[in-house]
Amino acid sequence: MESFARFYIRAKPFLAVILLQFGYAGMSIFSKFALNKGMSPHVFAVYRHAVATIVVAPFALILDRKVRPKMTLSIFVKILLLGLLEPTIDQNLFYTGMKYTTATFTTAMANVLPAFAFLMAWIIRLEKVNFRKFHSWAKVFGTIVTVGGAMFMTLIKGPVLDLPWTNHNYHQESTSNSSVQSPIKGALMITIGCFSWAGFMVLQAITLKSYPTELSLTALICLMGTIEGTIVALFLERGNAAVWSIHLDSKLLAAVYSGVICSGIGYYVSGVVMKDRGPVFVTAFNPLCMIIVAIMGSFLLSEIMYLGRVVGAIIIVVGLYLVLWGKSKDQNTQSPGSNIKELAASSYHHDQQMAKTSTKIGASNDRGSGADEFV
Repeated sequence: MESFARFYIRAKPFLAVILLQFGYAGMSIFSKFALNKGMSPHVFAVYRHAVATIVVAPFALILDRKVRPKMTLSIFVKILLLGLLEPTIDQNLFYTGMKYTTATFTTAMANVLPAFAFLMAWIIRLEKVNFRKFHSWAKVFGTIVTVGGAMFMTLIKGPVLDLPWTNHNYHQESTSNSSVQSPIKGALMITIGCFSWAGFMVLQAITLKSYPTELSLTALICLMGTIEGTIVALFLERGNAAVWSIHLDSKLLAAVYSGVICSGIGYYVSGVVMKDRGPVFVTAFNPLCMIIVAIMGSFLLSEIMYLGRVVGAIIIVVGLYLVLWGKSKDQNTQSPGSNIKELAASSYHHDQQMAKTSTKIGASNDRGSGADEFV
């Protein structure tokens, strides 16, 4: 019984992120269906995070009321940036890119996320690269391979893969979607969105060190995402009030599902796992989502699969696991996310120093005013 309990504790992070990938796969299918029905991707992003805020906020208010840390200006600015990076920038670009492509293409492109996270961490010196070590070269080469696979997938279509359950829909799909789909434009949007998503994950890991209440942070991110996303949607959809109308149909189902599962539960679970395993571990299971969406998309959405897209997706996965292999070798000498912890600790000590300085100034002022009264 004791050994089973130890196994369960070790397996929990893996089970959590695997189930998360199933949730993300369902989101891709429901979202693509809603977008095909004419839903605005900008409005969809707003409704998704509005639903998440409504669902998560009551739990955060009740469960975190005794442990919620004090809000500081530094934490508030980080939450503003978190609401901008993923709920607003990434989601708008992700859904617009999905509208121009397919659900399978979008989830395959999203596998560049860990490579972008590594590249971003390297640029801002959160990630250390020692070119005398083979595993450091693996991380750099894996990033190049991942980007190359994304380019291959975008530019080379290849012949159609004849799947028995999609053959009867081929001519109908090719004629109905040829005027809508634009793989290059969609891939560019998804790629920029992944850069934003990578920044979000790094910043979320940092913020959790100074604001370690996952539920409250999730609720605040969704709230800020709703506010900032609404501003963006009002600007992009100005003069088109009809896009905000929603009924009891697939559009509402997609918004509720995405809000509850992917924004509400997704942000919370990612934050919990990220605290112990680091942001790269959370993104390591993205290829599972791609496989699930490819199978479900071909069945439910009658998406056509091309050989070039499959080869490109395989190249992306190879590059992804080169990066992850290099990261695993790093973790033999340092704990997961240790660089992020160092930066978070530095940020925390800076906040503490500022608070102490403010306290000293206030005490000095009090002593000065007391002296004046005595005189």
